[in-house]
Amino acid sequence: MRPSIFFPFLTWLPAIRPRGLGHDALVGLTGAILALPQSIAYALIAGLPAEYGLYAAVVPVIIACLWGSSRHLICGPTAAISVVLFASVSPLALPGTQDYVGLVLLLTFLAGAFQWLLGALRFGSLANFVSQSVVLGFTLGAALVIALGQVPNLLGLPHLEGRATAWQSALELARHVREVHWPSPVVAAFTLGLSILVRSLWPRMPALLIGIIGGSLLVLALPGTFAGVPLVQPFSGSLPPLASIRFDAEDILRLLPSAVACGLLGLVTSLSIARALACQSRQMLDADQECRGQGLSNLIGAWFSGYLSAGSFTRSGLNLQAGAQSPLSGVFSALWVALFALLGASLIAHIPLPAMAASILLICWGLLDGRSVRQLWRVSRAEFVVMALTCIATLLLELQTAIYAGVLASLFFYLKRTSQPRVLQAKEEDAEVLRIEGSIFFGACPYLQKLIQRSRAGCLVLDAHHVNFIDYAGVSMLHEEARRLGGEGRSLVLRRARPQVARELRKLEGEGSRLVIEG
Repeated sequence: MRPSIFFPFLTWLPAIRPRGLGHDALVGLTGAILALPQSIAYALIAGLPAEYGLYAAVVPVIIACLWGSSRHLICGPTAAISVVLFASVSPLALPGTQDYVGLVLLLTFLAGAFQWLLGALRFGSLANFVSQSVVLGFTLGAALVIALGQVPNLLGLPHLEGRATAWQSALELARHVREVHWPSPVVAAFTLGLSILVRSLWPRMPALLIGIIGGSLLVLALPGTFAGVPLVQPFSGSLPPLASIRFDAEDILRLLPSAVACGLLGLVTSLSIARALACQSRQMLDADQECRGQGLSNLIGAWFSGYLSAGSFTRSGLNLQAGAQSPLSGVFSALWVALFALLGASLIAHIPLPAMAASILLICWGLLDGRSVRQLWRVSRAEFVVMALTCIATLLLELQTAIYAGVLASLFFYLKRTSQPRVLQAKEEDAEVLRIEGSIFFGACPYLQKLIQRSRAGCLVLDAHHVNFIDYAGVSMLHEEARRLGGEGRSLVLRRARPQVARELRKLEGEGSRLVIEG
C-alpha cells in the first residue's frame, strides 16, 4: 500500500526546492500578520479567552495543510464557526470558564470525527447539499448575529451573558443599555475609523492590526480619560497546551446536533473556498481527501487546545495572490503564529475589548456580500427565498437549527422543481408525442401521470431521450398507464430511451404490461 494514502503530503513534499521553501516562509509571515488580529477576534466571538484563537491557528492549520488536498487553502478560526459555537455552547456554560472551554473542545472533537467519517466513507459530496444560497443567507445572518454579540464589548458591558438566539441577545442588551461605559464606544470609534482609513489609503497594509494597535495606544496614552475600559484578559505565553477532553455521555448527546451542523458548515465553507482557488490555479481537488484533512485537523487540534477551524477565504486568497508554491506556506504561517503566542502574549493584555469589537464589526461588514444577493435575485427567485429564509432563521433560531432549516428549504424548492419536469408536446400523423426532459421518479410521477391521462390520442409516444433516471415508482406508473390505455384500445410507446432506463422498464415486461419500448 502506498504511503501517500496515509501521508498525502509525500506526493508533493519531496519536490520542494530551497528557493520555494524560502518564498513560502515569507508568504507564511504575511498570512500570520493577517491571522493574528483575526484569530484573537474570532476567539472572543466564540466566547473563549483570546489565546485560544492563536492556539486554533497553529496545530489545526498544520494538519489541514499537510493532509488536505488544496495547495492554497488556509484554515483556522472563522467568524461563522465562532458564532455558531458561541450560540451552541453558551446556554450550557458561562463563556470564558473552564467548563465552557471543555465543552467547545468536545464539540470540536465530535465535529472533526463527523468530517473525517464523511471523507473516509467517500461521502464528501454530501457537503454539496448545503447550497450556495443557504451559505449566503447564513453568512448574512451570522454577520448580524456577530455584530450584535459584540455590542456589549463595544459599549463596555462585557459581563452580559450570551443567549441562544440573536433576538434573545437583543432583549438582554436592551435591559442593560443604561449601563453604558461611554469611554468604551469612543475607543471603538477611533479603532474603527483608523482601520477604515488605512484600508482606504493603503489596501495592502494590515488594517485590522493597525487599528487595534491604535486603539491600544490611545488607552495607554490617556489613562485618566479611558479609565475602566475593559481589556483582553492576560495569559501566559506558551505553545498550544495539551488539553484534557472529558467524554461525558450527557454532554455528547447535547452537543452532537451542533457538532454535525458545525462540521457540515465547516466542510461547505472549506470546499467552496478550495474549489474557487482550484479554478484560478488550475489544480485538481479531491473532496474526500479534503474532508479527511479537515476532520483530522479538528480531531487532533482539539487535544492541542484548538477549537473548530475551517477554511478562511481572506487568508487563502492572500496565500494564492502572494504566489505560495506549496501547502508549506500554511505550515509556516502556523509556526509564525506559534512564535507570537510564545513571545508576544504580554502585548495582548494591553488590547481594549472595545477595539477588538470595532475590528470584529469591520469583519462583519466584509461578510455582507450585497453583490451576490443582487445576482441571486436576478438569477433565481426561489434560491433568493431560500437565502432570505436562512438569514431570518439565523436571527430567530439557534444557528445550527438555521442551517438545517436552510438545507430543508433548499431541498424543498429542488424537489418542487424536479417534480414537474419540462414536457414538450408535439403532434405526429397518428400519434401525440410528449418529450420528457427530466427524471421519472416518485416525486414526478403524479405530474407525468396526469399529462398521460389527459391525452386522447390513439397512440401516445413518450420521447425519453432526455430521461437519465427512472425509479420503481416511475416504472410501475408507466406500465400501469400502458395497461389502462391498452384496455381502451390505445397504446403507450416509449421512444429513444437510454439503455439504463429501458433496462429498468423491461424488468416488469412479463407481468401483463402493454408498454412498447422502441430503440
